[in-house]
Amino acid sequence: MASAISISGNALSSRSLPLKEFRAAQIGPVVQVSAGRRSRRWAVRAVEPTRMAPAAATAEPPVAEADYEKLAAELERASPLEIMDRALDMFGDGIAIAFRVGAEDVALIEYAKLTGRPFRVFSLDTGRLNPETYKFFDTVEKRYDIHIEYMFPEADEVQALVRSKGLFSFYEDGHQECCRVRKVRPLRKALRGLKAWITGQRKDQSPGTRAHIPIVQVDPSFEGVGGGPGSLIKWNPVANVDGKDVWNFLRTMDVPVNSLHSQGYVSIGCEPCTRPVLPGQHEREGRWWWEDAKAKECGLHKGNISQEAQKAGVNGNGTTSINSVNGTHDIFESQAIVNLSRPGIENLLKLENRKEAWLVVLYAPWCRFCQAMESSYIELAEKLSGSGIKVGKFQADGDRKPFAQQELQLGSFPTILFFPKHASRPIKYPSEKRDADSLLEFISFLQ
Repeated sequence: MASAISISGNALSSRSLPLKEFRAAQIGPVVQVSAGRRSRRWAVRAVEPTRMAPAAATAEPPVAEADYEKLAAELERASPLEIMDRALDMFGDGIAIAFRVGAEDVALIEYAKLTGRPFRVFSLDTGRLNPETYKFFDTVEKRYDIHIEYMFPEADEVQALVRSKGLFSFYEDGHQECCRVRKVRPLRKALRGLKAWITGQRKDQSPGTRAHIPIVQVDPSFEGVGGGPGSLIKWNPVANVDGKDVWNFLRTMDVPVNSLHSQGYVSIGCEPCTRPVLPGQHEREGRWWWEDAKAKECGLHKGNISQEAQKAGVNGNGTTSINSVNGTHDIFESQAIVNLSRPGIENLLKLENRKEAWLVVLYAPWCRFCQAMESSYIELAEKLSGSGIKVGKFQADGDRKPFAQQELQLGSFPTILFFPKHASRPIKYPSEKRDADSLLEFISFLQ
């Protein structure tokens, strides 16, 4: 490994910068790093120590929510180091790096260290990771002198899943349910304590779901502190970086990596669902290899799936689910949720003394706010199973919309209604907080 790298630009004349100084470099005037035949801006920006300005003098006020699209465009050609510095500067202790033990994730930690700013790291321990991954956690903590904030699935939920379906049900009915219990719900809890999070997503990782991810965005799937749409910001500093360039950066900086990479693993997840890829295979083909290689998301980044892909019937499980109303991809798919037809919800409206109370969401499959609450609503339905409260869904777009507006108080999607046992009219949920706990609290006041 070379002990120095060549840096050129206005700030520094062409010369070799010792690796020790390179590691300590902070963001400054634009410089370029030579990477093979072409020059890339992504790898690093540097200034000499004597030219560094105090952090307080360069700090900028947080960008308003409405400006995130503008900010994404502004940072489209920025280096990951500049993007990382901007994210940490804007959100401070309210932002954390999601460490999923792959090459991109440890690169994020290295970039965070190079900014010189304090940073937080969290990771999801599903209970089914490879031994090499657990060893890598320890290596990273010691290398960067940090304590990773581990999140775990709820023991009773894992127990219920395994007892009812066994240890390997995902090979038969897809990985979505297991991932929801072991990954999505723990992540949802972690993100509720944050204002923003940082991921290692790259555009070239998954041809069907990540080709258009922005540098920064209002998270389309999860909620942060305060709850409601727009309460969480998602940063993707290496979105525009090729996989090989990530590896060039790691080798140059002598960054430790998961030992599974040397065994042919490129994208690393849980042990039963991950295997090495063969030469010529795409890196995501090693994940959930029994499913469609073009649409592989566990639910952590479900918002990547475009409306066009959803209308084509592709979901985060790599399978299809077609709605009978208009032929589009459906959502809120769970055995715990009753799919109400037009006559079904009309009958529910007519009943004045119901045997059971009902909670019903009026939704449109294409609505991003409906998509964002899908996991929470399924979680709620499973918690209420056997409680005497039925959970249902009614697709209220298209030719059903006028009926829903006139008879079901539909204002915008999603609209959530509670039908008590002894009341003729449903009660509309008034809040934009659509997590399972908030909905449970709403129900408890009305029983």
